[in-house]
Amino acid sequence: MKSSRLVCVDDSIKFDQIVFVSEVYQQWVKRGEEYTVRQVLENDGIVTGVLLNEVVNEPIWQKLLGRYQEPAFRLNRFAEVDDTVVEYSEEFANFDE
Repeated sequence: MKSSRLVCVDDSIKFDQIVFVSEVYQQWVKRGEEYTVRQVLENDGIVTGVLLNEVVNEPIWQKLLGRYQEPAFRLNRFAEVDDTVVEYSEEFANFDE
């Protein structure tokens, strides 16, 4: 991941996860909002997650990982923010002439 800025593209919660999410996450991401990555968690190869500067939750016991850890958000909930700068060029300024 080259950018540390992401935009949320999926803030959905599966129906069978609503209770878990409401108990574990004090804060949740919002679709269309930009976030700054605080840390990338490989989670022992299970699923890559990210911790965000703007969203901080209390650590919980992660049974699959066997440790306490802040609940992360799946990386695929986000897209990188494109920081590409388009420069104006005189060469193409009058391309329709």
